[in-house]
Amino acid sequence: MSTSSSSVVVENAAERQRYEIHVDGELAGFTEYRDRDAQRVFFHTEIDDAYAGQGLAGRLVEEALTDVRAKGLRLVPVCPYVAKFLVKHQEFADITDPVTPEVSEWLRAHLR
Repeated sequence: MSTSSSSVVVENAAERQRYEIHVDGELAGFTEYRDRDAQRVFFHTEIDDAYAGQGLAGRLVEEALTDVRAKGLRLVPVCPYVAKFLVKHQEFADITDPVTPEVSEWLRAHLR
């Protein structure tokens, strides 16, 4: 399935604490977060196999991080994909906080 002629929309599904990416109205993937004070802690990103290899994960994360910036929040990349994305996209370095033991412990407690 090609996204070149498809409608691709990224939105913050705040009630589910995740950003979702939709292709032609169908959920194609998401990146999950939890808010910790002024930090948005990203911990899991997933793209459905039917949409793999189309650059959707990168678009999803870029739009999510752009929204984090617009909201005046900081981000913590617990999710390996988000962390990898940030290595190549230094434009988000100014709003990125490190993954600390305290953040990891807090996240584990909030995911129980």
